[in-house]
This record gives sequence, structure tokens and C-alpha cells, in this order.
Amino acid sequence: MSNKTLDTSELDSLMGVPIAPARMKEPLHNNDFRRWVQAMHYPNLLHYDHDYAAEGRYGRLVAPQSFAVSTDDGHGAGPACVGCIPDSHLIFGGDEWWFYGPRIFGGDEIVNEKIPFDYAVKETGFAGPTCFQRGDNNYYNQDGDFIARQRSTSIRYSRDAAVEMGAIDPSEDPEWSDEALRELEERKYDYVRMMHELGHGKRYWDDVSVGDELPVRVIGPHSVASFATEWRAYLFTIWGGTHRPGMDMAAMGFTEEFAGHENDPVMERDNPELTDGAYFGPSRGHLFVDWARRVGMPRGYGYGASMGAWILDYCAGWAGEWGGVVHSTASYRSPALTGDATYMRATVIDKLVDEEGRNVVQVDCKMSDQLGAVMATAKAEIELPVR
Repeated sequence: MSNKTLDTSELDSLMGVPIAPARMKEPLHNNDFRRWVQAMHYPNLLHYDHDYAAEGRYGRLVAPQSFAVSTDDGHGAGPACVGCIPDSHLIFGGDEWWFYGPRIFGGDEIVNEKIPFDYAVKETGFAGPTCFQRGDNNYYNQDGDFIARQRSTSIRYSRDAAVEMGAIDPSEDPEWSDEALRELEERKYDYVRMMHELGHGKRYWDDVSVGDELPVRVIGPHSVASFATEWRAYLFTIWGGTHRPGMDMAAMGFTEEFAGHENDPVMERDNPELTDGAYFGPSRGHLFVDWARRVGMPRGYGYGASMGAWILDYCAGWAGEWGGVVHSTASYRSPALTGDATYMRATVIDKLVDEEGRNVVQVDCKMSDQLGAVMATAKAEIELPVR
């Protein structure tokens, strides 16, 4: 038990008050989608192969549903971390998504309306008093079509308390034999082959039964290189990629060495390297083991928003291009760590016609590492076509 306290007194006045929206500087390009699916380890031809997509439902490349978060200026975390909590750090705790039908295509311009939602302080074995804060991201295109809502959960905690309590001990990357790596690649391809076999065809709601299991999806082993590739797929990490909100990380309570100048429009014009969270600022712990341990992590660790994208892609890839995720709720228990692999499994637990008349199946998802330790759990509702 830590004797640290957490001052959340500033948060009450900020709940429900919109903050600066996220806006890209140029229309989206097909290469933005290609970069995204490559970084998220999601080889769905519909999102990167021009000729294949031209023969499909949309007649052109389309962004995966998970891509919406890439059009934000901060992983979807902005409205879930407003207000100052002194000497704190932040990790993702989960997110809930609602999708309303419109898809994202090249040439679109996305605006994210950001509204803080609520927060609660709970005692945890990780860092003592911990703030679970939520905020809404409402994604619209240039025509005002409501694409999706993402309700993000951030976990804000005392950095010193997390280190003091030592809930996560420092560790080294596990070693994989050549044989184990070959087996891992074979397991990865099982899911890819499933997408190829479905192709442009339809997975019918009529043919799915409660108890059916989705093919296992495997990602990894994770590395600093793979995490860096993910980071660069988020458009806000590119110099000049967004209209910067000018967030003051120090004013939010980040400790001095983690505050930095991320999303600082003035510094971006002067010395942009200082504005890159991967090298300086709050995100450096993901890619540098020493900095990871300074925030209570055992070694380099992945991005919560990417874990959310993996889950959405997992469900959407199984549904095929004539289906899609309509709702998903994910809770993150521990991040992906360098050297580990991630396994996603899901089982159909219900079939129904929802209040909007959509034929949906509900799946129960679990994300775990190679030792079986649970990293995340999720439930998702997936709309499928009927015969």
C-alpha cells in the first residue's frame, strides 16, 4: 500500500466541457490506410491492395474501422486526460466504440469532437489511489456524417507510487527458438488464410451459431521496432500532420522529465524533434526500457490504442467486407511487452436482432500473451448479412 495521494480536484469543473477538436491538415490518402494496416499487422487486402479493393463492395480502397483513432491528435486519449493531477503519469485502460455506418475513404477530412465524460478514483495494487478517467471522441467526415464514437478510458496514477510499490518488476525480453518463431508465423497465417478464403464473399448471420470460435489471431513477438512502426502510423506523430492543440503536459501534471513538448505547435516550427513523444515527453517509455521502468513498467511496452485497434481488426476481418463491428467494449489489463507475442481468441456467445433491426452476433474476446497471461478482454457486437 502506498502512502501517496492523488489530487483530482481540478477535474470536476471540466467534465462535459468540449475541448479543442482534432483536425488533420490535408485530406486523407490511401497510403495513410496502407501505413496503418501494415503497422497494426492486419494484412486485409481490402485496405491496401488497389486491384483487390476495386473488385469488392466499395470499388476502391477503404480504411479499416480501427483507422478512426489515427485521425485524432493523441491516440483518442485527449478528452480522457483533461485537468491537472500533479506528479502523475498515464496509460490506456480501455475503450468503447460505437460505429454508425459511414466508412472512411481517401480524400475524406475527419474532425474529432472531444468531450470529457467522467472519472472515478479507485485503490489499485499497481499505484495505490488511481484515477480512471473517460472521455468521448466523436468522429465526423467533411459532410457531417457521424462515423464513430470512441469512449476512451485513461488510467492516471502517481508515477512515484507505481515505482515504489513495484507491482511490475523489471524484466528482460524472453528468448524464442528458431522453431518457436516458425510455429508462430504459421499460426499468424491461419488468420490471414481465413480472410483470403472468405475474399469478397459474405459471412452470413444465418450460418453462425452460438459457441462458434473465431480463428486465433497472433501478433508478435513485439519489439521496439514494431512499436515504433505503430507509433508512426498515427498521423499526429508526423511533423505538421495535424492542427496542434497546444497541450501543456506539465500543466496536466506529468512529471518534468515526461512532460516535454508533444503537440506543441510553437516548438514544432522551432525544433520539431523535441515535440516527438517517442523521443521526448510522455510516450518515451514505450520505446526506451530505462524510461519504461521510470513509470513502473518492466520493459518497453505497446500502445493501448493499438490494442484496441487489434481487437476491432480481429472482429472486422472475420466479419468480412459485407459485415462490420457496430459496438465494442474493451478493458486493458496489461500492455504488450517487447519480446512477447499476443494471441487473440473469441467465441460467439449470442445471436440477435438489435433495436435498430440489425442482425448481429456478440463475441467474447480475450487477448493473452504466450504464457496465457490475460492482457485484455472485450465484448463486441458484429453485424452480418442475412441470406
